[in-house]
Amino acid sequence: MYTSHEDIGFDFEDDPKEKKTLKPHPDIDGGWAWMVVLASFFVHILIMGSQMALGVLNVEWLEDFHQSRGLTAWVSSLSMGLTLIVGPFIGLFINTCGCRWTTIVGGLLNSLGWVLSAYTTSVHCLFFTFGVAAGLGSGMAYLPAVVMVGRYFQKRRALAQGLSTTGTGFGTFLMTTLLKYLCSEYGWRNAMFIHGAVSLNLCVCGALMRPLSPRKDGDCSAGKDPQVTRAPSTASVKSGGQLGSTEEKDSTPRNEGNLCDLQAQECQGQVRPRKNMCALRVLKSVRQITLLVRKGFRDWYSGYFGTASLFTNQMFVAFIFWALFAYSSFVIPFIHLPEIVNLYNLTEQNDVFPLTSIIAILHIFGKVSLGFVADLPCISVWNVFLVANFTLVLSIFILPLMHTYAGLAAICALIGFSSGYFSLMPVVTEDLVGIEHLANAYGIIICANGVSALLGPPFAGWIYDITQKYDFSFYICGLLYTLGIFSLLVQPCVQMIARVRRGRADGARV
Repeated sequence: MYTSHEDIGFDFEDDPKEKKTLKPHPDIDGGWAWMVVLASFFVHILIMGSQMALGVLNVEWLEDFHQSRGLTAWVSSLSMGLTLIVGPFIGLFINTCGCRWTTIVGGLLNSLGWVLSAYTTSVHCLFFTFGVAAGLGSGMAYLPAVVMVGRYFQKRRALAQGLSTTGTGFGTFLMTTLLKYLCSEYGWRNAMFIHGAVSLNLCVCGALMRPLSPRKDGDCSAGKDPQVTRAPSTASVKSGGQLGSTEEKDSTPRNEGNLCDLQAQECQGQVRPRKNMCALRVLKSVRQITLLVRKGFRDWYSGYFGTASLFTNQMFVAFIFWALFAYSSFVIPFIHLPEIVNLYNLTEQNDVFPLTSIIAILHIFGKVSLGFVADLPCISVWNVFLVANFTLVLSIFILPLMHTYAGLAAICALIGFSSGYFSLMPVVTEDLVGIEHLANAYGIIICANGVSALLGPPFAGWIYDITQKYDFSFYICGLLYTLGIFSLLVQPCVQMIARVRRGRADGARV
């Protein structure tokens, strides 16, 4: 499936005695690794930052289409939710095509979704152009950006993930300002068209995600992803028609003997017409792609449904339950705060310094600070993660009690800083399942977060349509979030009690 730390972190060399020694890979924790962090940083700006700024467009859609708050909120939540929900399926693309091409294709699809949304005539059309198209493209670009940082770092992984995911905070601040300016100057339709052009930079970010492959005898296949099966060289094919890897040998159909015979005849000096050679190359390419797709699907399937299924890990299942409720408490303020500010008659103060920008700025400091603290040798990543979660859920409960700009600003600052724990999610996930299952496991986690993001904002809008208040939506989301946090605490306690009981039983036998 996915390569382990040992696979991506060291190069193998054969000494004269045919013993393999290990030496550190120069790009681990340095070198091109920081370019990958930079690419991931801009992916977070263009995807997550833009989605956190959708509250600006939500207000414009309410005024233009005159639909209910609950229905209009589905556009934003569908885009954010689908970005995360498709995570497990994007793992199949990563297995087959690699992170680089997955990100490039996702960037093209995301840009197309923004451009098409500029020409929609109803909220229902936005469901497909912006919610589905742009959301699916965002999901294809987002997961590879997280996975690639995890592959390039070992010692400073939490800090690297923190630095890359600060793009969400920077992006929220920048995109909120940009969208407000574009909407006021050119209207929301032209604003979305311009943003679609800006989103094409996701393709540039994908091009920077150079795969990190193990090298043997000084030969580094830098153009391949570590999980991609290495294609046979021309020399090896000509010499005997044998494939370079054992896995390809096992997967080769019997009818490929004709192909090997053709190549052997070519090696013997027989001249073939150019047309036959082109057909031979096409057949060879199709065979390699077929093997690649089969292997990618097999690895993806075994990670979810095979003997190595991630769902056999009880602590990981509890982590999924937490993720189902966590993300909505972070998303709801971004989508509905602009409307809440209007209800409280705080528009003038909010225009000077938007509350969502306060969350974004403190979110940046939170991610870097929590990532730095979590990397300290005397600090447990799990403890930092849980403390930040408790702080965030407390802020959600307090938010409805604040009706002044100063009070809302203070709570938004606390929400922004404590939500910095999102940078620790890949590290916590890797601690639970290992680096070889990180992409599949993190795909499941962000899928659960996607369900939370998909249902949270429409739920809050629906509660407002019934009660004419947002207070109850925050209380209910905070309560569900608290249950998710306690699920993370119950499982370790159960495991500890089981170990104590086994120890007592062993002592009684002695």
